[in-house]
Formats: sequence, C-alpha cells, structure tokens
Amino acid sequence: MKQMLKKMALSGIANLFAEKMPFNRLLGMEVTHYDFERVELRIRMDDKLIGNPFHNILHGGVTASLLDVAGGMIVAASCIDELEEFSPSYLKERFSRLGTIDLRVDYLRPGRGTEFIATAHIIRAGSKVAVARMELHNEEGTHIAFGTGTYLVG
Repeated sequence: MKQMLKKMALSGIANLFAEKMPFNRLLGMEVTHYDFERVELRIRMDDKLIGNPFHNILHGGVTASLLDVAGGMIVAASCIDELEEFSPSYLKERFSRLGTIDLRVDYLRPGRGTEFIATAHIIRAGSKVAVARMELHNEEGTHIAFGTGTYLVG
C-alpha cells in the first residue's frame, strides 16, 4: 500500500513540474522518465529558446533551467521515498519548502541540436539538504552541460 502511495505522489510531482509550472510549460518540457533513482526531461529546440542567433544554439539560461528542474525533481523523489505520511495537506506543506540553495553549471559546449535531454540522480539526501548531479545532452548523446544542485528539503 505504501509503495502505491509513493508512486501516486511521484506521479503528482511529475504533473506539478510538467503541467502546473508555467515556465516549464513555456520551455516545452516533457518528463520522459521519473522514478526514485533517476529523472529524464526532454525539450525540443525552438526559435524562442535560441541564445545565439548566429549559430542557433540553446540559450544558457534554458540549459541552467533544465538542469535545475531535473535536480529539483530527483530531490523531490528522494523526499517521497522517505515519507511515512501521504495526506494531500502534508505533501503540499512538505513540498512547498523545497527550493534551490545553490546551482553550479559547467557549460561544456554550445547547445546545438534538435532535442535536449536532462537527467539527474541524487548524490546525497539529508533531512535538511540534498545534493543532485545533472547532465544535459543533445539527441546525439553529446554532453552539453553538467550541473550540481543543492536543495533545501526540510
């Protein structure tokens, strides 16, 4: 029963990030994989996301945003995995406190491609702070950027 509640909570978090956050919708973000171990997000290149019109490359702010969203989602999954209570009011109260403390982005190469895939996994999850490692690749598997995010979880 608890595992089913965890999966339902995870599904709700995926919907929150993909459908309820206007900025994420603006990016065209799609959640393609989400479990307690890993998250995968995708966006398609769009003229509105170009940061350098001479080279048609992805804006660095979009790169950072995707990495931050992926990190936030995997941290949320880690929190869900540790929960004992699943009432809607408790979940809302718990996840309203989740936020980014620090985000480091290492831009490895220009964001060229037609599709971009962000993945994330947990490095450390504590009762107050969690740390995630994120990567961004294009559709050919070329690394575009790495990120490390520190998130407030409690």
